[in-house]
Amino acid sequence: MDKRTIASHNIRVLFWISFFGTISFLQPVLTLFYFERGLTSSQILILLMFWSGAVLIGEVPTGMFADRFGAKYSFLFGSVIKTFSIVLLLFAYDPWMFFLYSFINGFSVTFFSGADEALIYDSLKESNEENRMDHAMGKIQSATFVSMLIAVIFGSYLAKDLADSQFNLLIILGLAFHLIEVFFVFKIKQPSMDSFKRENPFSQIKSGLRVIRQAPELLLMFLNVTLVFIPAGAVYQYFDQPLMKEAGLPVYLIGVFYAISAVMGYFASNSIGWITAKVSRVKLMSVSGLLAVIGLLLSALFGSSLWIVLGSFFVLRLVRAIRYPIYAQLSNDLIPSGIRATTISLLSIVDSVLDLVVFGVLSTIAVTGYSTVLIGCAFIALIGTILPIKSVSMQKAQQNVKQIES
Repeated sequence: MDKRTIASHNIRVLFWISFFGTISFLQPVLTLFYFERGLTSSQILILLMFWSGAVLIGEVPTGMFADRFGAKYSFLFGSVIKTFSIVLLLFAYDPWMFFLYSFINGFSVTFFSGADEALIYDSLKESNEENRMDHAMGKIQSATFVSMLIAVIFGSYLAKDLADSQFNLLIILGLAFHLIEVFFVFKIKQPSMDSFKRENPFSQIKSGLRVIRQAPELLLMFLNVTLVFIPAGAVYQYFDQPLMKEAGLPVYLIGVFYAISAVMGYFASNSIGWITAKVSRVKLMSVSGLLAVIGLLLSALFGSSLWIVLGSFFVLRLVRAIRYPIYAQLSNDLIPSGIRATTISLLSIVDSVLDLVVFGVLSTIAVTGYSTVLIGCAFIALIGTILPIKSVSMQKAQQNVKQIES
């Protein structure tokens, strides 16, 4: 990739936005933090429901905002709102405060959802490199693993006693890094012919719905991805810490294994281009989905075995690292410019509805223990994995896009 293109510039900027925007020193002890401040397993799942509810409410209006005013302003609004949500954590001791934090934090994410993919795809399109979308998203995603590598080691060590003052220190450290994110947002450059058009917002929604209706393979792809990610990512990440702790791993070592998984995820994300050159994207989606199902089942059935818990933990982290960049390539090939962010936001509404259903169901069985929740997660991931998806050639994808645009 030519380093002088706008695509190269925006990929570098988004790498640093992702690095500073996702760094969380609280992450390696987040679930333990919730427990220490009085939340139960069921309340943690309800917390996720508030997050998903905010996404459900915010996706379409913020997607239209991004299509109308551009990624820079969308990211800026999202960064400011996210910073405010983190400040709330310093004062959160009652469930309602955590629910408020989760809602505001979820709403902030919608300003990035869709806008980041739209910006990168159209930046690549300007230099005729749109077939490198998965490579670009893998590189950007790798920033989250670099930030995790730094944060988890310090976070788990600084909070080794699970004291309230230690948790507050981790929150403040995270805030300092999030403020740097805003600086990089101002460095974003808009492509000369991009997805961000000043059109009637209701027309954007109508066009986005038409894209989804005329490209059913896009919806199937999305369901395949989200029904695996919800249980293997969103839910599992809130139970891996107590699983490792109950299997006999000291708290200060949790960060070490998070760091190892971050290194693994970093190399996997940066190798997406090489991997997809060797194995088809569709096959990778199927295999990674099955690995997620196996990892969840093993964690549920052999939770007392530290080595099985750790092995499953690494498998699930690897699955999360490779699936999203591949999906980003397959899906964006089918979405026309001008309504890209709105279309992705419309799909995210489906994700939010599924989030609410899954979290709601799992919250009712969480009182029976982690194993029951994880078995339910494995079943949901299996449904997602068996949904058929197919790759669309670049030539056919461009023809589909032209038909939708006309």
